[in-house]
Parts: sequence; C-alpha cells; structure tokens
Amino acid sequence: MTSPASAAAAGTIEIGGDLVVRRMGFGAMRITGHGIWGEPPDEGQARATLRRVVELGVNFIDTADSYGPEVSERLIAETLYPYPDDLVIATKGGLVRPGPGRWNPDGRPEHLRAACEGSLRRLRLEQIPLYQLHRPDPKVPLADSLGTLVELKDEGKIAHIGVSNVSESQLRAAQQITPVVSVQNRYNAADRGSESMVDTCELEQIAFLPWAPIQQADSNPAVAEAAKRHGASPGQIVLAWLLARSPQMLPIPGTGSPEHAEANVAAASIELSPDEVTAITGGA
Repeated sequence: MTSPASAAAAGTIEIGGDLVVRRMGFGAMRITGHGIWGEPPDEGQARATLRRVVELGVNFIDTADSYGPEVSERLIAETLYPYPDDLVIATKGGLVRPGPGRWNPDGRPEHLRAACEGSLRRLRLEQIPLYQLHRPDPKVPLADSLGTLVELKDEGKIAHIGVSNVSESQLRAAQQITPVVSVQNRYNAADRGSESMVDTCELEQIAFLPWAPIQQADSNPAVAEAAKRHGASPGQIVLAWLLARSPQMLPIPGTGSPEHAEANVAAASIELSPDEVTAITGGA
C-alpha cells in the first residue's frame, strides 16, 4: 500500500450536530509513561507525535485527565496551543489513578466537577467540545454523575456529553438524563462485546469511539489474508475494517511514535472489498 497518509481519506462524522471531524482520530493515552503513568520516556518524541497527527489532517484528539494522570492533557496544550481552528479535543473524567496500570472509578459529583475544571485549565480551553464520563461508578447513582456534567454544560464549560465503558442499559439510563452524542467502548476485530452497541449508535446517529482498536489484530485469519493482498500491516487492515463497519465509527488509534501515527492514518486510504469486510467481521 503506497497511498499517502491523510486523515481526509476517512471522510467525516458529525458529533452533536455541530462538531464535524475526520473519521480517523488520535487517542492520546500513549504519550505518557509505562502503565499510562507519569511522563513519557521521550518527551520530544511524544510532542513530535502530536504535531505529526495534526499535520496528517487529524482533527479529533481523545484524551482524559487520568492519562498520566494529567500528563496527556498538559502535553497536548503545551505542544499544540494555540489550536488549529478545526481541532476538537475530547476528554474524560471519572477514573482516578492510585498507581501505574491501576484505574478506579470515581463518579462523585464533587470529583467530576474538579476533574472537568482541571481539564479546562490544563487544555487551556474555555469550553470542552466533548466531555465523556470515563466509566460509571457502581457506588454512585448514574443520575448523580451525569447530573453534574449537565450542570457543567449549563454553565458553558462543556459543549456535549458522551459516555464510556457502558452497557446498553446504562446508555438508555444516561439518555433519560441528557442527550448523549458519543459512546466510547472497547471494540476491535477480535473483541466484539459491543457489537450491538455499534448498531445502536448507527441507528441513533451517535458517534462510536472504539478503544483498543488494533489490539489482537493478528488473531483474525481474515485480517492476515487482507494484509497480504493490500501490502499493509494487520493493524492498518483492522482500522480500515472499523471505518467500513459503520459510518458512526470514529477510530482513535493511539501511539507515542510519529511513524506509527503515520501508518495508522494511512489506513484510511485502504479500501476493503465487501467480501473482505464480511470475512473479517465473521472471523472474530
């Protein structure tokens, strides 16, 4: 595959009625240290990665206050501010980090308010275009957690609300509280636990952000076969498959390497045949 890397090849998606972004985004989790903890091992490379994804036409970056914690958001602002006019930065709150590789839910209203206001400061934004509840907290009623996000939206600090790591029943409960414009769940060619959620998002015009989009790319034989035919890597093939799976799909592959970012974005130019899409879909 020799097509030049450009996120424009992925087409666009509309989020919340007024955010139009290219359907190949960037997940900024991996610009932090090992275990998504602390500073990146090479800060210069992390910054170069952020600059490169913007050069490649990516205008949707997904991050969270818990990535680092705080490191990802700070590096985004320090590297890219003042932001390009079309760049949408989405962030999340609702997880706390007691240590490397550890993630604990905290959906208390006071925590979410502090998390959102901290993200605003670090990202140097007056309003966060898309703020997602990172994970429902089983110890806190969903209505309390989301109610705080609604208050922040009413105050102008959030433009749109999304949810992450939710079941369909939790999505329905959230929709009784506020319009939900995005769902961010784990989904890839090997892990299809959110298959019906993707269909729901397509029917209801909700953006679906698959996290871990290229994990276990080698485990699907149809992916390997398509990679040989297209002269591409398995990771590129599964990203192309995600784009073909639904028009509401917004992949956010993450990396701390400019070269890997370029390879990921180049996947937007791969056109899988209907038979290849069907084979990968059925090969999980």
